[in-house]
Amino acid sequence: MNTEKTPKQIVKELDQYIIGQNKAKKAVSVALRNRYRRMELPKSMQEDITPKNMLMIGPTGVGKTEIARRLAKIVNAPFVKVEATKFTEVGYVGGDVESMIRDLVEKSVQMVKERKFVDVESEATKRANNKLVKILVPNESKQKENNPNDFGDFMKMMEKMQKGKMPNYNENTEENVSEEIKNRRMDVYDKLSKGFLEDKMVSIQVDDPKQNVGNDNMMGSMGIDINETLGKLMPNKKITRNLKVSEARKVLVREESEKLVEGADLYDEAIKNAENSGIVFLDEIDKITGGKSRSRGEVSREGVQRDILPIIEGSTIKTKYGLIDTSHILFIASGAFAESKPSDLIAELQGRLPIRVELDSLTKEDFVKILTEPNNALVKQYIALIGTDNIKVTFTMEAIEKIAEIAFNVNRDTENIGARRLHTILEKLLEDLLYEGPDMEMGDITINEKYVEDKVGNLAKDPNLSRYIL
Repeated sequence: MNTEKTPKQIVKELDQYIIGQNKAKKAVSVALRNRYRRMELPKSMQEDITPKNMLMIGPTGVGKTEIARRLAKIVNAPFVKVEATKFTEVGYVGGDVESMIRDLVEKSVQMVKERKFVDVESEATKRANNKLVKILVPNESKQKENNPNDFGDFMKMMEKMQKGKMPNYNENTEENVSEEIKNRRMDVYDKLSKGFLEDKMVSIQVDDPKQNVGNDNMMGSMGIDINETLGKLMPNKKITRNLKVSEARKVLVREESEKLVEGADLYDEAIKNAENSGIVFLDEIDKITGGKSRSRGEVSREGVQRDILPIIEGSTIKTKYGLIDTSHILFIASGAFAESKPSDLIAELQGRLPIRVELDSLTKEDFVKILTEPNNALVKQYIALIGTDNIKVTFTMEAIEKIAEIAFNVNRDTENIGARRLHTILEKLLEDLLYEGPDMEMGDITINEKYVEDKVGNLAKDPNLSRYIL
């Protein structure tokens, strides 16, 4: 976690992407800082300080998910977003609540790997270049390499196993390399180092990605990696890829980096990182409130709450990388609560979400700011997209205000979907330009208030059209 980030600094960074919602920003920034404060205390005291889990309440499209997502990026923490509705009570058909913690650990493992890859990049690149040299200048005296898929090699493998030797499928014994091959390889290595062969095509053997697909099954939900288990019994299936040297090097560097950083220490660090810095964003929690009814479906939803409860309270979950304690993971739950209220959650779960933050509905002024101010503002995105067709688009301030007014009115008169309404309106507004753009001559186009009125203003005035089109 970045120890230099104060609550004010976190809010300042959030302001670059999210308009308004100052109460929510303040609450999450304090919760993040408290995690750092906890880590500065003596070990005996750390265990007793629980994370300040929170419940965000507000209509869709006002920034709940974006706050949590940006928060994780700011502090470089493992983060997963899950929909509460994907889970069902044990005994019903649906997802296992523990899977969100396994996803968090998986995310943490990838983050730690990427960090360690930087440390081993030099050695991994060296190994990758050595592999490329051998591919570019193969050992002609060795007519065929060990291939565990070949029947003859399979028999040799069985013979080795009978003698108590485990075969190494990556071995590449080349004791009989001729002086001529050595000299050619030295020459190629020199050219490779100087970047003269970057566009040359090579064929490399890589692991078949299909063999790693499909672990999201019952075994996976119990924290067992069936692919890893099978991998110990037989070699990974390989496929051939034809790539430029520059691209092949990237693949090989990653492959070698995996070998250099793989190990128990990495997994231990990843689990500790997830335990102390992990953030789980539990969306649509209002959809699993039981309410007053007690139909089969409602009982199942309340059962999901009871299954989630021990994870938020703190329990030990088995993952394929080891055991993880969830006691200090930060949980941020959110929901619109349009047809229910927070008090409809079971009392124990309410107690584990002590911080409540209500997010405000967006005003016309908010929409204007959303369109123009953030680093990733929608207007900036569309100007850049259309600019790829050599067309310079300019929006007048009156046009932006008109777009904001239409978005606000449609949200008010139909379903309130917050800032997401702006996406729909801008797509409709710029539909013709996005379609015709690639075939147009290079030039400048100004989007003014009249253009907005002609394209979407009339649609917004007709309740039947606005309901189905905007």
